[in-house]
Amino acid sequence: MSDLDAIVKAYDIRGVVPQEWDAEVARALGGAFADVVAAPARAGAIAIGHDMRDSSPGLARAFAEGAAWRGVDVTMIGLCSTDGLYYASGSLDVPGAMFTASHNPAQYNGIKLCHAGARPVGQDTGLADLHHLAAQYLAEGIPAAGDSGTVTESDLLADYAAHLRGLVPLEGIRPLKVVVDAGNGMAGLTVPAVLGPDSGLPDVGMEIVPLFFELDGTFPNHEANPLDPANLMDLQTAVIAEEADLGLAFDGDADRCFVVDERGVPVSPSAVTALVGLRELFKEQGAGREATIIHNHITSRAVPELVEGSGGRAVRTRVGHSFIKAQMAEVGAVFGGEHSAHYYFRDFWFADTGMLAALHVLRALGEGTAQLSELAEIYTPYFASGEINSRVADVGAAHERVRQAFADDIDAGTVEIEDFDGVTYSHWDSTPRWWFNLRSSNTEPLLRLNVEAQDEDIMIKIRDGVLDLVRQGEEPE
Repeated sequence: MSDLDAIVKAYDIRGVVPQEWDAEVARALGGAFADVVAAPARAGAIAIGHDMRDSSPGLARAFAEGAAWRGVDVTMIGLCSTDGLYYASGSLDVPGAMFTASHNPAQYNGIKLCHAGARPVGQDTGLADLHHLAAQYLAEGIPAAGDSGTVTESDLLADYAAHLRGLVPLEGIRPLKVVVDAGNGMAGLTVPAVLGPDSGLPDVGMEIVPLFFELDGTFPNHEANPLDPANLMDLQTAVIAEEADLGLAFDGDADRCFVVDERGVPVSPSAVTALVGLRELFKEQGAGREATIIHNHITSRAVPELVEGSGGRAVRTRVGHSFIKAQMAEVGAVFGGEHSAHYYFRDFWFADTGMLAALHVLRALGEGTAQLSELAEIYTPYFASGEINSRVADVGAAHERVRQAFADDIDAGTVEIEDFDGVTYSHWDSTPRWWFNLRSSNTEPLLRLNVEAQDEDIMIKIRDGVLDLVRQGEEPE
């Protein structure tokens, strides 16, 4: 248990409980968090929240004990979504710790950490030092501070809901019927608070059809990972059966939101990024300010085209929340979106919140008469493959096969190649327009392929040709 290498990742902590970590480890991590994150910022208090997994309350309590032992006051906000913890960190201006393993299986748990104001904690912003000190505390014990901190409880759910509804009011829109798949995750708590009557907010006449709202960290119905198309099937079926206007699916800690239209067809996160980004852009322009929208390198080319065509500035970044949040703060962006359905807002401390993105979609749909499929078509002019993973024995060799296949086109200047967040091959300035990106996983021998083209047949041709090259000689999954 003294070796934390297995659970401390690049941007968070996660592993199997109790085989890889337990309450003793959580207590040492809490003490280290107090010293490494809270103390240098002179933050005399921290906030801690947790999801619905069976192991989460005990791990959160142990972490609080370690922090209090080092003289830091702790506010326990209890059951919450990850963006609920970010709300606590931002509104209280204190560092925070969220106990969740998001969409991972039931035997896992983890911690997402942030500085005051919901600023991320990663390897370069405190996590490496926390790792080192926690290992020391496990080996030698946690030294007591002069005065122990206090541990108190506070329910911030209603405040969180009111804050989001203040950013995107729903009053005045037409009545909508919405199917929501919480996947037995934290959206079962947050959706009734934000969209329903549980927080005492004004009733906007929205009919919510709940799927799997019971909080259950064993995920008895399906994985709480809407990025896998198999986990959207229940929602798609229900939207059609209920003749609903749209469907929303949240992951386990409810910080990501996926959308399906009235036909049960998924709306791409790139389309949601464009829709929400333009709404935030127009709001800024209406206030007489210029607007910058961040998008990661894998989002549709439609995103920067629509943003810049509307007078905004589009800035791309690498995949990953730490890159998005850092660049948003650096350039003062009002909004940022990723192809993985993480959506970031300046007005939410540059943190990601799927619920706020969902409110934008509901508002955009409800203030007009068009169906969601018609609305989404505006933001989906191209055809995309989605992200396709290939397990390969030699990632470098697979990259080289692809590069050699396009060598003549690269030499002729008809295909541009760029090494940025993987390798991107682009034929976007010529006809037919297409591009693809091959990106290596940081943790597994995987290559992730994303393809986009102006026509579906071109997209399929490029997709299948590159996959054949990548998987050449590999065992099929």
